[in-house]
Amino acid sequence: MEPKNTKFSIYLPLMLAGAIILGIIADRVIIGNSFQNTFGNNDSRTYNKVDALLKIIQDNYVDTVNMDSISDNIIPLLLEELDPHSVYIPKSEMQGIAESLHGNFEGIGVQFNIQNDTVLIVNTISGGPSAKVGILPGDRIVTINDSVFAGTGIKNEDVFKKLKGPKGTKVKVGILRRGTKGIINFDITRDQIPFYSIDASFMVDSEIGYVKINRFAGTTYEEFLEASIKLKQSGMKKMILDLRQNGGGYLDAAVKIIDEFLPKGKLIVYTQGQARKKTEYTSTDSGICEDIELIVLIDSWSASASEIVAGAIQDNDRGTIIGTRSFGKGLVQEEFNFPDSSGFRLTIARYYTPSGRCIQKPYDDGTKSYYSDIHDRAKNGELQNKDSVHINKSKKYYTSKGREVFGGGGIMPDIFVANDTSEYSDFYYQITYKGIIYDFALIYTDKNRQKLSTFKTPEKLSEYLESQHITEKFIEYSVNKKVIPKGNDLKISKALINNKLKAYIARNIIDENAFYKISKDNVLNEAVKHLKK
Repeated sequence: MEPKNTKFSIYLPLMLAGAIILGIIADRVIIGNSFQNTFGNNDSRTYNKVDALLKIIQDNYVDTVNMDSISDNIIPLLLEELDPHSVYIPKSEMQGIAESLHGNFEGIGVQFNIQNDTVLIVNTISGGPSAKVGILPGDRIVTINDSVFAGTGIKNEDVFKKLKGPKGTKVKVGILRRGTKGIINFDITRDQIPFYSIDASFMVDSEIGYVKINRFAGTTYEEFLEASIKLKQSGMKKMILDLRQNGGGYLDAAVKIIDEFLPKGKLIVYTQGQARKKTEYTSTDSGICEDIELIVLIDSWSASASEIVAGAIQDNDRGTIIGTRSFGKGLVQEEFNFPDSSGFRLTIARYYTPSGRCIQKPYDDGTKSYYSDIHDRAKNGELQNKDSVHINKSKKYYTSKGREVFGGGGIMPDIFVANDTSEYSDFYYQITYKGIIYDFALIYTDKNRQKLSTFKTPEKLSEYLESQHITEKFIEYSVNKKVIPKGNDLKISKALINNKLKAYIARNIIDENAFYKISKDNVLNEAVKHLKK
């Protein structure tokens, strides 16, 4: 289960930054025996100052010391001295990270939002435990295991803690349903719930398919194959692969997806480090998308595995990269686990695109400067103007057809398309950052669900919402919330607000495909235009 259309959606870039920190992980896990050292000799291979200091503190300090707490504070500082992507993962965070990358978790299978201190079911996962017992979108959870679960201060973490649990265990929820008196009780048996990494896949027109991948997880390749087969059956001859705001994930998943676009024997990527020999990944037999014309969309938050895909496609001259410069993460991490279920990810190699470039951006000035680079790009005008892009052109490489490409600072797109902020006004920023536009879409959906559910396509739903003057109703709601448009705000942003409202409501009523079909942006429009030439 996951919250949808919440105020937290506006903090997506910050969440993505956290995902990027995690980086690319190998499938290997090293268990904690390798961290046990002997302190009886001066052999530098088994003895160091940190180990000695911790042992002396433990044996001699005047008060009782929580050594686990000290270690949890020291380890991140040690790793920070190496690079921005070598990070410590506390036990409390390890399970959630593993779930998001393995592609599933165990729970009741709902998507929810906290509205007026009550858990509102936005949607149920098809075939999941909640859908099977008859829980519906719009239901409100008011009791869990016969205890009241509504009121001031409920957080997403509280909901997860109560509703997630091992497969086969049961939880009892009390539901309030619009139009029905009293509480309806459901006994739900938890099960394994899929965690999808493909947000959307649909036909833009009779020939162009669209696939958006949000991360490269354990199930991503299988999801991609399924989506591609369906799109080809629908007539797809060209594909737009959207990797914008995709912070990376498993190297293996990225390699397998690239393989589907390349003929046999093409270099996809290679990795190499001081303690890791050079490992090359090459394409295998014919892929199902080998005959598909391809465009890959990237932006500043496309990192790691996303950049491997973009770099391989670009260097092999297999497709066209459109958007803005990618993040610039060319380091590979491996996960090591401690016996207490905490762990860390250590950078063990760099990856190199087929032309031989490592696109890792500099990190000599520390982690804070490293991540603020993204905001500096916006401040310096790079997202609006190709000429403002600062990339080291001394690190020059060549694609298979001899085109110049550059390393040391992300993937530069073949076609630069600036972020369109022409419809942004102060009013639009306020309703976005305060979550007002998301709240209204959720409330409007909840109040009008019966009528809205009669529209099965985003086009029909969009037409209906237009006839209901949805934007005017939203402006009234916003004014009541003390966020009032001024000057030319509405003239500038009205069309954008209208589009966003329809897209969010379509997501609540239909699905993610409906959201992306309605909320097309200038980068996607440019990709479609390019494919129609």
